[in-house]
Amino acid sequence: MISGLDHVVVLVEDIEAGTRAYELLLGRSPSWRSESEGSKATLFTLANMSLELMAPAGHVPAAEHIRDVIRQSGEGLASICFRVDDIEKMHRRLDRLALQPETIADVESRDVSGATLRWRRTRAATELTRGLRLFFLELAQARKLSAATSDAPVLGLDHVVISTGDPQAATALYGARLGLDMALDRSHPDWGRLMFFRCGDLIVELVQRPGAVADMACDKLWGLSWRVADLEAARARLKAAGIAVSEVRAGRKPGTRVMTVRDGTCGVQTLLLERTARA
Repeated sequence: MISGLDHVVVLVEDIEAGTRAYELLLGRSPSWRSESEGSKATLFTLANMSLELMAPAGHVPAAEHIRDVIRQSGEGLASICFRVDDIEKMHRRLDRLALQPETIADVESRDVSGATLRWRRTRAATELTRGLRLFFLELAQARKLSAATSDAPVLGLDHVVISTGDPQAATALYGARLGLDMALDRSHPDWGRLMFFRCGDLIVELVQRPGAVADMACDKLWGLSWRVADLEAARARLKAAGIAVSEVRAGRKPGTRVMTVRDGTCGVQTLLLERTARA
C-alpha cells in the first residue's frame, strides 16, 4: 500500500536562510518554491524523496501556528509523508485500522515559475499515530529533480530516524498497521534497540535509546541520514564552506561509513552515509 517516503517537512524561521543552508548541505538547487496563505515553502527533490522547508509568512492564523510550533520546539522536523499508489485504498485501510483519516483533499501548488503540481492526500489522527504527524499522498505527476550544484552532492535519503519510548507500540504501528516490512530488530547496550522498516529504497528507523527519558505515548522525529557516493569528498566540501562535521567512522549498519553534520541543518540531527559494501 505504501510505496515509499514522499517527503519530510522541516519548519524554519526564515525560508531564505533555510534554503541557503540546505543548498549547501545537499549540494543541490531547489526544485520548487511556492507560497500559500500563511507559509512559504522550498522543495529539494532527490532520487528517492523530497525535503520540504516551510516557514511562516504574514500574520494569518496558519503563519502564527507555525511560529508557535517553532517557539515551543525550535526549528526542525515536523512531519513525514508516505507515498501511496492509490489514496482511496490507503484511506480505507487507515479507516479500518481506526486511525481516523481526514477526508481526502485535492491539493494544487504553483511554483514561482508558474508550473503546477497536483496531489491528493490524507492524514491520520495525530493522537493515534503516537504524536507524529503522518500524511499519505498520491502525486498526479513526478516532481522535477534538484540539480547538483557542486561536487559530492547528496544522492538521496538513507533513513529517517524516529525516537520511541515504547518499541512494541511503535513497531505495531509501522509494521502491522501501516504495512512496512521489518528488516532488522537489534539491541546493543550502547545504542539501545534499533528497528529498521523498509520504505521504498530507504529505511524508517525506530530507536529506543538506553537511559533516555522518553514519553511512552508519543514518539519524536529525531533525524535524517543522507546518502553520498564519496564521504571524504562531501566532508571536504562542507568543511571548506565552514560547516562543522565529525571525523568519518564506521556506521552501525555493516558496510557503511558515516559522519555527523554538527551545524547548518536547521535543527535536524544529521548524518551523511556512504555505502562501502553490500550490507
